[in-house]
Amino acid sequence: MAINFIDQLFGFLGYVFLEGSANNRKVEISIQKDANELCCSRCHSKNIKRRGTKTRKFRTVPIGKKAVFVVLILQRIECLDCGCVRQEEINFAEPKKRYTQVFERYALELSKYMTILDVARHLGISWDMVKDIQKRYLTKRFSKPQLKNLRLIAIDEISIGSHHKYLTVVMDLLSGAVIFVGDGKGADSLLPFWPQLKESKAKIEAIAIDMSPAYIEAVSTHLPETAIVFDHFHVIKLFNDKLSKLRRELYREATDSLDKEVLKGTMWLLLKNPENLNEEKNEQKRLQEALRLNEPLATAYYMREDLRQLWSQDDKSKAEIFLQDWIARARCSGIRMLNKFANTLAAHRSGILAYYDYPISTGPLEGTNNKIKTMQRQAYGFRDMEFFKLKILALHETKYALVG
Repeated sequence: MAINFIDQLFGFLGYVFLEGSANNRKVEISIQKDANELCCSRCHSKNIKRRGTKTRKFRTVPIGKKAVFVVLILQRIECLDCGCVRQEEINFAEPKKRYTQVFERYALELSKYMTILDVARHLGISWDMVKDIQKRYLTKRFSKPQLKNLRLIAIDEISIGSHHKYLTVVMDLLSGAVIFVGDGKGADSLLPFWPQLKESKAKIEAIAIDMSPAYIEAVSTHLPETAIVFDHFHVIKLFNDKLSKLRRELYREATDSLDKEVLKGTMWLLLKNPENLNEEKNEQKRLQEALRLNEPLATAYYMREDLRQLWSQDDKSKAEIFLQDWIARARCSGIRMLNKFANTLAAHRSGILAYYDYPISTGPLEGTNNKIKTMQRQAYGFRDMEFFKLKILALHETKYALVG
């Protein structure tokens, strides 16, 4: 087999074919360095003497369903110029690895479309070998994300299992890429991020967060010139939490058994948007009956639906008038929950209205958080937290469908 054919087929430049064998499961090819290419691995002098050989086996790209192994007759060389005695330099595999660079690139390409387990089964190798290949690549590629061109970002936390374990995730809203993953939640989880951001000299224009005091303080301290946009999904979610609590209080206070029966099981109906109510299950009728029997619950429900219109006004000035009117009506309702929520909105007025200057939200990040949970579930958890974080940073490049 010619030298150039070995090179073109497997990328083994400067090697000669010795022999080959094959069966139904695998192919083995024996090669060694061309005598004219042998040189000292330190000074690259060709004034050398051979001092024996050693055999090493490497895995390379498969041929069809057959695994392919390269058996290398490795030369031990004494350099007569520098006095060094070393094995010849291997140019087709990384040091201490049992697979070729071509095989590594092939496994990485498959990883864009398949899970680690799928790649391992397809190639007939261990899960740990695929993980090792991915981790080295991800470390080289994503351990230091480029932050210079950041303009709009979002911050949110994600629960990663039992025992209240959390990660804080920062996303570039323009590219959809995760740029930072911090341990825990709250301001402390972001402490490593701020020096990186400062060093990059990025000019952040706006940042989408929820109304967490810890996030507000952290952003105000480290990015005082950046506009804070309170995510409207979190605002409605907070209202829904208050609405659920109000329903439970009204249920406990109800004395009539009929009222209790109507209120029972209406929590999910209250949280659903009206357009999502299922007519076949009479959800609209059940909801209207519950609202008819309880005036405070009806008032809070319709105030929630009214609040959703805040983010669909024509411009910021009209939105400000709408918000002020909503706060006034909530305070006049006589319902303690609405009054407290009106005070919350009033305290966060500027961040809510900033949506009209920068129409961003943590919605894309919520979608990524769902992908992270799916990825974790498919892998049955990650023992290596560093590897898990790297996988999150590379999630936007994944091509295969993340399905549960």
